[in-house]
Amino acid sequence: MKRSQGFRIVVWAVCASLLVSTTASPGYAQNPDDILPKYMDAKALRSIEKGLKYLAESQSDNGSWESHPDGATYPCAMTALAGMAFLANGNTTTRGPYADNVRRAVGFTMAQAGDSGLIADPRESGHSMYGHGFSLMFLSCVYGMETKTKAREEIAEVVKRAIVLTSQSQSRLGGWIYTPTSGGDEGSVTVTQMQGLRAAHNAGFKVPKSTIQNAIKYLEMCQTSEGGICYSYASRGGTRLPISAAAICCLYSAGEYESPLAGKCLAYVTSQFDKNGEAGRYTGHDFYCNLYAAQAFYQAGDKHWQMYFPKSRDAFVSTQQANGSWMGDGLGPTYGSAIALVILQLPYKYLPIYQR
Repeated sequence: MKRSQGFRIVVWAVCASLLVSTTASPGYAQNPDDILPKYMDAKALRSIEKGLKYLAESQSDNGSWESHPDGATYPCAMTALAGMAFLANGNTTTRGPYADNVRRAVGFTMAQAGDSGLIADPRESGHSMYGHGFSLMFLSCVYGMETKTKAREEIAEVVKRAIVLTSQSQSRLGGWIYTPTSGGDEGSVTVTQMQGLRAAHNAGFKVPKSTIQNAIKYLEMCQTSEGGICYSYASRGGTRLPISAAAICCLYSAGEYESPLAGKCLAYVTSQFDKNGEAGRYTGHDFYCNLYAAQAFYQAGDKHWQMYFPKSRDAFVSTQQANGSWMGDGLGPTYGSAIALVILQLPYKYLPIYQR
């Protein structure tokens, strides 16, 4: 994600009623004595628990993480990402040791939803679509786990308006940019909106088919000769590794597992990780890059996951701070911690948004 500022519709195989997998015990990081998912180990489990504890203890009373620079600059985006880290551990609004943290994150996010459908804090005025996209994803995932009728109805209204806002904000080329009325487009905001829409579709909400088709066309127009994705169609320029990784996730979300664009993007991203070493720490947006590369490799199958996860798992564990946090891309500890925890917990399979 920039500091200052980037499907064909199919029936996804996993429906909202299957949001919680039976592969792990609900509501907590597994204990070392449990049967662990492949490539998980005791060090990673301890790291996950320390990270979750850090996020829980650093949450503000209003449910956000605004006491840190990243949370103050991107309140909705950071709250949604931190919320996803708790959901990825099996917590819901009513279950798990971090249920209260999830409830408060939902409360803050819901409070930022306006009549227009935009989910954004006023402090995000120059880059509100980032927070909107991540919030749409978070609330859609929560909706699928929510058991209380009134809460489900309230979340549903916000999600429906958010889908309309996203659809109406799409540029004529099929992408999105930092604010809903700017009319431009770039890759990082585009992939954020596509994942939000995919999560909403997973939860049973209607997403306009044309919106997704046009977004896929936009990514195709942004493909470079290397096989990856450039920053934006208008500016072109070189291939951007983080956006290329994110594009794979979006194409997979659309059911485009065998599309030429997805294959070429995967080949490009894989080559860059092979060439540049563990955790891809060389882009300037390393945590952002890994957030999407991890999902892409995980969904691409065990060959890619084996190449990626053991090295990256160890790298994240070794760079965790004593207080349980990670400093992500210079933005702050909420951003870094949430992303590291999402990646480390992918093998738990709690959230369909991260599954094939």
